[in-house]
Amino acid sequence: MLKVWGRNNSSNVQKVMWCVGELGIAHERVEAGRQFGVVDEPRYRAMNPNGKIPTIEDDGAILWESNAICRHLARKHGRLMPPALADQARVDMWMDWQQTELGAAVGPVFIGLVRTDPDKRNMAAIDAAKMSSIAAMKVLDAHLADHLYVVGNTFSVADIPMGVMAFRYKALVPESPAYANLDRWYAAIGERPAFRAHVSDIPLT
Repeated sequence: MLKVWGRNNSSNVQKVMWCVGELGIAHERVEAGRQFGVVDEPRYRAMNPNGKIPTIEDDGAILWESNAICRHLARKHGRLMPPALADQARVDMWMDWQQTELGAAVGPVFIGLVRTDPDKRNMAAIDAAKMSSIAAMKVLDAHLADHLYVVGNTFSVADIPMGVMAFRYKALVPESPAYANLDRWYAAIGERPAFRAHVSDIPLT
């Protein structure tokens, strides 16, 4: 059985759990990270030397890095990964972009507004991160003008990390301009039961 280590309010764990939900994989999730500890224990560090979440064990294979885990599960179970090699490369491209651009912008907004006490917030840094987030979402919105989903017109594993970030963006950047294509796509993923169960129904904490 697939085993996942990580707390359910972590955006990276949410990616994996949403993917698991879409694929209907039997699994066990073990609370780990922040208040649950575990990540500094020697056994965990032997699996994941970074001491971060998530980590999975899947038929003896130990994997970490949430986007890599999602791609592995999609390929293994034969769903959520487009068949064409060029489209698979586009999956990689957009999932990498989520890490380097979108996540790098939205992450500091989340840390600043959710994980930092009000009297300790650096509002100038938070506002700058909001502007970076808005700019990144403009890129995604423009791309979605020609596609129903992130890669083509079918929901794929590429939509998962983007959807997790979009949920945080919409909650934390209310001053965002109206992005019609982004909103249409977000409404579509918002109807997916696995998104609701593992992302939107979990409070930002």
